Amino acid sequence: MSRMLLWEAVSVQDFLLMLSNFGEDTLLDQSNEASPRLILQNASFSWPSGIKALDQCSFSIPGPGIWMLVGSNGSGKSTLFRIISGMLELDSGSIYCTFKPALMFQNPDHQLLLPSCSSDVMMSIPQNLPLQSKRKKIRSVLNQVGLPQMESRPIHTLSGGQKQRLALAGALASEANLLLLDEPTALLDPDSQKIVLDTVKTLCQRSQKPISALWITHRLEELAFADGAAIMEEGRVGQWESSQLLRKRIKPLAGW
Repeated sequence: MSRMLLWEAVSVQDFLLMLSNFGEDTLLDQSNEASPRLILQNASFSWPSGIKALDQCSFSIPGPGIWMLVGSNGSGKSTLFRIISGMLELDSGSIYCTFKPALMFQNPDHQLLLPSCSSDVMMSIPQNLPLQSKRKKIRSVLNQVGLPQMESRPIHTLSGGQKQRLALAGALASEANLLLLDEPTALLDPDSQKIVLDTVKTLCQRSQKPISALWITHRLEELAFADGAAIMEEGRVGQWESSQLLRKRIKPLAGW
């Protein structure tokens, strides 16, 4: 079996079966490959209150693209993101991640701290870069998210959608290649919602250094942008499947 087949599994179960054929040592030998990876195996986490947020959760990201998670409140989605980002540690199980993740919230005001677009993005740029390189990078990431020539723009004058794209620019400036998007369009109007979706989709499909995105959503219409979607319930992520099939399956249950 070639190494590339590791990412061609149709389902989580198929993927784990293939992974078992490789063995842990083989997996670690592949850590220098160009393609970033995220694999969780039997991951469990409970809060001090005893509430179990993750329960033997196993899944992987098949490759670059937008991978959407849907599920009810309390299903473990936000906790999963905090595990992947390193904010929390597992009680048991394992996580293998060669991505550099960046967590983005519903409300961009919770992560935009400085007064102008350039100063806020500057905080995310590696500090060892020369000043001229930092300025060039600021222009580049602002262009990538559709905010050209807005370096000096005061943040308080931005719309909600522009703020969310500025937060995305900060993630790109930090050289993150895995976006963890926790309902990033929840506070946006439909037009701004689509712009954010289109922006992330473009970044995931670009020919040079495409990124990956894990996207939590409660909006079924957003599934149309996904390369794959899964339901998370009771602390476990289900199989990745086409967004069309998942939407048809859960629409009657949601009453939409």
